[in-house]
Amino acid sequence: MVIDRCRLVDGGAGGYTCDMADQLILAIDAGTTGNRVLAFSNDQAIVADAYYEFPRTTPKPGWVEQDPDDIWSTTAQALKDVLQAVGGADVRAIGITNQRETTILWDRATGAPVGNALVWQDRRTMDACAALAEHGADVKNRTGLFIDPYFSATKIAWLLDHHTGLRRRAENGEIAFGTVDSWLIWKLTGGRQHVTDPSNASRTLCYNIRTGEYDDALLSLFNVPRAVLPEVRASDGNFGSTDAAVTGREIPICGVLGDQHAALFGQLGWETGVVKNTYGTGLFMMAATGGAIPDSGQLINTVAWQLGEEVTYAIEGSVFIGGACVQWLRDGLGIIGTAAETEALAGSLSDNDDVYFVPALAGMGAPYWDSTARGAIVGLTQGTTRAHLARAALEAIAFQTADLVNELQQAAATSGFDRMRVDGGATANNFLMQFQADVTGLTIERPVITESTAFGAAALAALSSGLWSREALVAGRRIDREFRPGLGAADRQAAQARWASAVERALGWAR
Repeated sequence: MVIDRCRLVDGGAGGYTCDMADQLILAIDAGTTGNRVLAFSNDQAIVADAYYEFPRTTPKPGWVEQDPDDIWSTTAQALKDVLQAVGGADVRAIGITNQRETTILWDRATGAPVGNALVWQDRRTMDACAALAEHGADVKNRTGLFIDPYFSATKIAWLLDHHTGLRRRAENGEIAFGTVDSWLIWKLTGGRQHVTDPSNASRTLCYNIRTGEYDDALLSLFNVPRAVLPEVRASDGNFGSTDAAVTGREIPICGVLGDQHAALFGQLGWETGVVKNTYGTGLFMMAATGGAIPDSGQLINTVAWQLGEEVTYAIEGSVFIGGACVQWLRDGLGIIGTAAETEALAGSLSDNDDVYFVPALAGMGAPYWDSTARGAIVGLTQGTTRAHLARAALEAIAFQTADLVNELQQAAATSGFDRMRVDGGATANNFLMQFQADVTGLTIERPVITESTAFGAAALAALSSGLWSREALVAGRRIDREFRPGLGAADRQAAQARWASAVERALGWAR
């Protein structure tokens, strides 16, 4: 479905007009619900963008799949639209950012996917992960991750074991694995490049973040053949050029980052003390820790990015259901027509009337890591209305973020922060942003460009190609609004305690 087939931000009817000195950077933002392509000018302004949604399917409870051909076709169409819109403008480079962990296998000879992609939300490998629990500490030390269906390794093994003859073909080098970045690069380059970057590789449970290489012990543990894995290149490296048959011209691909890493980069996350939270399908909090891998508690360690030979690490908290809980109110229950309605509905109530929604619709991620948790709405009475459910959904997004803040503040490398930079579509909701400030005690900083994920990919490609500088990125940052906390410490703690009581009722439900 087309959302913005192509939008020229300057309003020009005949295409983008620029002087001969102007050069553009394109960003491909491959998300969970849709794919967007944006064109940025020299002054970091968006001059054109196109967006297409594509479906997800849920064949069984806890299973979430997508058609890899849909992922590619929507990306290709959005790219075509933007290139047509900017006409003959000089496109310097492309940056790619993508939904992470989603697992795709394809035939190297034909380029055809062997089946549907298993999305990061997919929980079908719960039992396989539980059977490996005794290896948890060693895996966490090597990868920074928990053994969880969220990550790619058990998804790869499941696909290999549930398609007749596929494991043998994979071991013979006939099958390729990739997260969405690898799949798109393969298609963009006409099958010439099977590559990824460390930010995406570090989400597979196959990559040792301490050595910067795929780890034989991990591959053996998860039963993943080395032959399927993509080559890992620095995030600002050369990922090849697009095939002219695909894009009409050859364009260098100069930067690749997983979506949350790109959002952190776009929020200038290399600066000291920056903590960002992205409000998308899920919620993702991240803070760079430089060259250190500190104890992350119930959060995870990950590679933020690798620029040349220099690796920057990060601590991250991942919540599986963020904005998706509002989408569920719209598409699953039909009690709202648009996500934007929730702001007025929530604001129509003086308080939540003790109604809480725990949106464990795909289990619970950080800091609980409970695959058996299931969604729960508690506190219902005959007086409960759709306004209460809308408010409970927005509050759930904020409470889950507060859980991550509490965990992050215990990590020595990131303690003491008093503000959080936010991005993603849900940040347009002023009720949510104010409640977020109230329940965390942090000042919430919303930038003018809330598409930080796409901007981060563009910024990396622009830096890699020499078009922009870090100084220009810092100078160009603009703040739309700050939200300051209005709750005292006692009220904030009481609200979080009540939320914790609701969460207890959802944990372990499917055990």
